[in-house]
Amino acid sequence: MSLLVVGLSHRSAPVSVLERASLAADTQAKLLQDTLAAEPATEAAVLATCNRIELYADVDKFHAGVAELSTLLAQHSGVGLDELTPYLYVHYEDRAVHHLFSVACGLDSMVVGEGQILGQIKDALARGQELHTAGRLLNDLFQQALRVGKRAHSETGIDRAGQSLVSFGLQQLAAGADPGLWAQGKRALVIGAGSMSSLAAATLARTGVAEIVVANRTRSRADRLVEILQQGDDTTVRAHAVEMSAVGDELTRADVVVSCTGATGLVLTADALADALGVTLDAPAEAPAVTAHPAPADVDQHAAWVENGSAASAPEAPRRVTLPAQSTGPVKLALLDLAMPRDIDGAAHRIDGVRLVDIESLADASADAPMAADVDQVRTIVADEVAAFGAAQRAAHVAPTVVALRTMAADVVAGEIARLDGRLPDLDEKQRAEIIQTVRRVVDKLLHAPTVRVKQLASEPGGAGYADALRELFDLDPQTVAAVSRADLNDPNRGRS
Repeated sequence: MSLLVVGLSHRSAPVSVLERASLAADTQAKLLQDTLAAEPATEAAVLATCNRIELYADVDKFHAGVAELSTLLAQHSGVGLDELTPYLYVHYEDRAVHHLFSVACGLDSMVVGEGQILGQIKDALARGQELHTAGRLLNDLFQQALRVGKRAHSETGIDRAGQSLVSFGLQQLAAGADPGLWAQGKRALVIGAGSMSSLAAATLARTGVAEIVVANRTRSRADRLVEILQQGDDTTVRAHAVEMSAVGDELTRADVVVSCTGATGLVLTADALADALGVTLDAPAEAPAVTAHPAPADVDQHAAWVENGSAASAPEAPRRVTLPAQSTGPVKLALLDLAMPRDIDGAAHRIDGVRLVDIESLADASADAPMAADVDQVRTIVADEVAAFGAAQRAAHVAPTVVALRTMAADVVAGEIARLDGRLPDLDEKQRAEIIQTVRRVVDKLLHAPTVRVKQLASEPGGAGYADALRELFDLDPQTVAAVSRADLNDPNRGRS
């Protein structure tokens, strides 16, 4: 079995496609269940964030796996396969491991070095464990990815290479001013009470806003977020919760709005924003510029790019085209939209006095951000960890064979001791114990060198064949080896943090 990931992200697809392909929680669960029901996959996990959707699976057939995972992503996202395929990327075996470890370290994030992705990877693992779709490989992979991400943040200055998406968004809203000075005395409205909205509220509080109003469809979650904000030792922010129906009124009093909900439609329309500001929505001066997309390609071609290890013939990432400039007048209302699909109407940029920063504009701004020297250090960590993970997985592959060999040897010793008892029944206990010890010592010495050596060889690339050779040489029962593997897989303590 081999690791395969098929996905799309802000690096491969325009925001409009990512918005349409976003997966709700129940859709993710159905996707995982359908992936396991598909023939090529025995394990599955889905990593879905505001700017990436990735399906991981343990498959026994590469081309069939790519085709099946791509089809499943298209079916559950609602984006046609022909339209989705040009934006999909495929990683296999060590490259898939390298990709996830890079994601965990923030190297593949819209804002390099942001740490929120670690929480999202942890959620993906928990979902796979809860639904029993993550087996030994994906448990090991995601647990190790979390450790690698934490190591990168603790051993390097990768945090200096970028900021959290929220902090970076606020910096963009401040338009070059110090975010702390910019935020002083402002009244903020936070729409949503999930993980991203909670992070936004906490960041706003630390930045220095005077008041935060939280609106959420479930009032109890908004109340809980307010309680957490008021318990913070590092802020003195005033905070209270309101119903979603009060958002219109709150807009008239807000200076900053941050929205990140799971809604499938717009939460704030341009008309609602214009009404709140008491202005008229201007007609568009020009149609929004479109994104130039690569020519369609089929799934088999994607598989060929990966198998051949070449990106030369792969489609180029879409070229970003800047949207019409926003109003240059005084900013009356600053909007930060962190949702995918978007919560705030993109036409808000045409309202006089409104500044809108969303996922797409954050991607444009962060693309030109300077890369810290720490990034190279993190890349070295990722490369080392990928090699170590591969070696550990290959060694783990041979472990059931070694256990089965030693079990067989123990059975042979037990059988011979039983024969000895039948032929020499008058042996005293001391003599019998000495004979048993001697026989076991001989067997252990004979098995020591080959079992140690096969573990060493198995940890090297291509080492899986040594386990097969060991099974053939000692005529081990494949069912016995499989039973050892199943017992290890079903260990309730395995893969839990």
